[in-house]
Amino acid sequence: MQKKIRQSVREIEISGIRKFNNHVAGIPDIIRLTLGEPDFPTPEHVKQAGIDAINNDFTNYTPNAGTPSLLEAASDYFYDKYNLSYSTKEIIVTVGATEAISVALQTILEADDEVLLPDPIYPGYEPLIHLMDAKAVKIDTTETAFKLTAEDLRAAITPKTKALILPYPSNPTGVTLTIDELREIADVVRETGIFVVADEIYSELTFFGTHVSIAPMIREQTIVINGLSKSHAMIGWRIGFLMAPEAITSQMLKVHQYSVTCASSISQKAAEEALHNGKDDAVQMRTEYNTRAGFVQERLIKMGFSIVEPDGAFYFFAKLPDHISQNSFDWATELAEEAKVAVVPGSAFSEKGDRYFRLSFAASFSQLAEAMQRMATFMEKYA
Repeated sequence: MQKKIRQSVREIEISGIRKFNNHVAGIPDIIRLTLGEPDFPTPEHVKQAGIDAINNDFTNYTPNAGTPSLLEAASDYFYDKYNLSYSTKEIIVTVGATEAISVALQTILEADDEVLLPDPIYPGYEPLIHLMDAKAVKIDTTETAFKLTAEDLRAAITPKTKALILPYPSNPTGVTLTIDELREIADVVRETGIFVVADEIYSELTFFGTHVSIAPMIREQTIVINGLSKSHAMIGWRIGFLMAPEAITSQMLKVHQYSVTCASSISQKAAEEALHNGKDDAVQMRTEYNTRAGFVQERLIKMGFSIVEPDGAFYFFAKLPDHISQNSFDWATELAEEAKVAVVPGSAFSEKGDRYFRLSFAASFSQLAEAMQRMATFMEKYA
């Protein structure tokens, strides 16, 4: 019966991040710096809103796009934060940013369309593109400090190009784009008429300055994805947001409706509280992540790794020293087995990432300190 399953489904695989995390999970006393989830708890006032929703029996279906009060809160929040002007008819509450990505791509892609991806990139996009019988076209950013340039974007666009996925701050690199860099990219997008799917889930974890969205520059061509998993440590609550002009959201809503009906009613009440009264909830986390980044960066450099300083999120995408001949998977496996530190092989993000590894510093300072000591001892054998 397996042969009767759709071929494109059989061809995709479980994320390399999850594969490796599962591969090393059974090693005793291992410090896992693999998964991209905050190590902070959901703020108390947000948790209480969820508890109140349960106690008040707010447990039925909501409107497909989300409760009117949450859509109002989201409209106000993203305008105040990033000057994004979207009415309640231009916002959809999704089951996390992951569903938002899926709905956006299902809505705009047809067979044989091409989607441009800055490379290396989070591995959650390409399988969705493949499921739509479209083609992912990767643009190498390893020679431009992991930044997509307007010049490289223009060179990659063909008559089949339908969209550009633009995630920033980036997973896995932590790099973001300046307003001038975004304007140059926006000019190319405007000229060529393609969509931009701007994945801005790490927007509140921007270390230097305030996050800038590309959407106001090319509003009619942009689909913005955001959510509360990273900004409010609400990973398991599964609340994301899709924002686009109404002509687009009215079509995306149909895909969302037939996929999940609506996001959890309880989570929506918690999200409303987060947006109304938790606008600064990310400040403490962002400050702590930035402090950890400085600590980890100094030690990785001393060990001989090449680093591009992250602008946000909570990752390093570090390059192995040239004298290490192993590929990233074998090196990371050896690190896990011998030093009991788990990082994600760069090959999980692309072929271009094979000489790199991703390290998440969303872990306690004591864990990071111990992990750095273990890694330093491990690296002595390569000296």
